[in-house]
Amino acid sequence: MDWFATKLLAWHDAHGRHDLPWQHDPTPYRVWVSEIMLQQTQVTTVIDYYLRFMQRFGNVEALAAAELDDVLHLWTGLGYYARARNLHKSARIIVDDISTFPEGKLPDTQDKLQELPGIGRSTAGAIIAIAHEKRATILDGNVKRVLTRFHNIAGYPGISTVKKALWSAADTHTPALRTRNYTQAIMDLGATLCTRKDPYCDRCPLQSLCAAYEAGTVNVLPTPKPKKEKPVRRARFFVLAAPNGTALVEQKPTDGLWGGLWTPPQRPSDTTTEAFLHEFEMTRNEIKREHIAPIFRHTFSHYHLDIEPVYLHLEKLPTMIRERDDVRWVSADQHGSNSPVGLSKPAVTLLESLREPFSA
Repeated sequence: MDWFATKLLAWHDAHGRHDLPWQHDPTPYRVWVSEIMLQQTQVTTVIDYYLRFMQRFGNVEALAAAELDDVLHLWTGLGYYARARNLHKSARIIVDDISTFPEGKLPDTQDKLQELPGIGRSTAGAIIAIAHEKRATILDGNVKRVLTRFHNIAGYPGISTVKKALWSAADTHTPALRTRNYTQAIMDLGATLCTRKDPYCDRCPLQSLCAAYEAGTVNVLPTPKPKKEKPVRRARFFVLAAPNGTALVEQKPTDGLWGGLWTPPQRPSDTTTEAFLHEFEMTRNEIKREHIAPIFRHTFSHYHLDIEPVYLHLEKLPTMIRERDDVRWVSADQHGSNSPVGLSKPAVTLLESLREPFSA
């Protein structure tokens, strides 16, 4: 065990987080769910989602048996929904393919784990190290930040040469003993002390040998991704509101953005109200009131989407729409619903806005 691991483990024993929900009974399934949720999401945000998810889907069999809508509903608001779809898809593969996954269990080797949708090299390493207590290397965002600074590695971590250097450093420091504790320790250090902004270098156990601290480059590392101007797209979202307090939503195709989620019908920005109503064999005579709200922006990783909400309040619930499988009526509060669905973040915003004074 090198100096780096020794110092890190001693710090973690005294100051690390030891009472996070997924640290109790760290089975492969529980660790897997937590690691997927923690991708690109802070611990404080994940905790409540994790507890609700585990209460509903306590094992891989329960997750595999669930409908995707049920999974996405519990994921609503957590973002990056491909994670939930891959989690669900992997669970079904594990349960259905007994020849590859005996007894319906997650594999205990890194290569086999990486064959499952949504499990990359670092996530597989975390499952092996934490759940199986075997030596495996991880390189999530927190670890990249710690290693980039400790070794003063310049260059965007997404570049292959930089990534290779970081994996090499991660492997060098990972000990053969106490790998579970070490893995949690290095993630903890990045999350609590070696933070992206205003790191607490004066409290860091690695400060004395940190190359970036010595060079005065802590605040410029890791090197940020080269900025690229995101294009802006525009769309109209038609919020068809019924007298019973529900609104019409459509399910997105599973292979695209918001895959499998439900949103108020999204149409091109030049779609008129008449054209939208005609699509559902409706006329303006069925609309009690129309309200076009101010545009708001939702940002994806590759572009901005400017959303123009068009609220259409119905005199009564139309019968023919009930017959379509790809649409349904939902309320803003689905907690008491018998058939909850996963909603995109803009969908939640739009449905909640039905309570605003203009739509009363």
